[in-house]
Amino acid sequence: MKKCLKSLAVAVAIAGTVTGPLAGLASANPLTYELPEETTVFKPGPGIEAAENNCAACHSADYITTQPPHMGRPFWEAEVHKMISAYHAPIDDTDAKAIDDYLAATY
Repeated sequence: MKKCLKSLAVAVAIAGTVTGPLAGLASANPLTYELPEETTVFKPGPGIEAAENNCAACHSADYITTQPPHMGRPFWEAEVHKMISAYHAPIDDTDAKAIDDYLAATY
């Protein structure tokens, strides 16, 4: 009987160690933060709406402007494809083509 009680006490102590820190999470307040102000905007051009609506959902225009200039269509098609396949960006085919066209012509 003493062995059973000792085992039960150990089990309760372990459970408290594991669940104790987690108990506070249920009542934790959500974290909030302010995003920094944008320092770059998308350059004007045909297809800008597709880029603003899709690309800016995940990253700022800075990401695009820091890419090497004048890389051409194959580069931008590969970048858009990477965003869709590797990062699971929810961009449909029509918007992907518009973004390819926009980036190739504008950057």
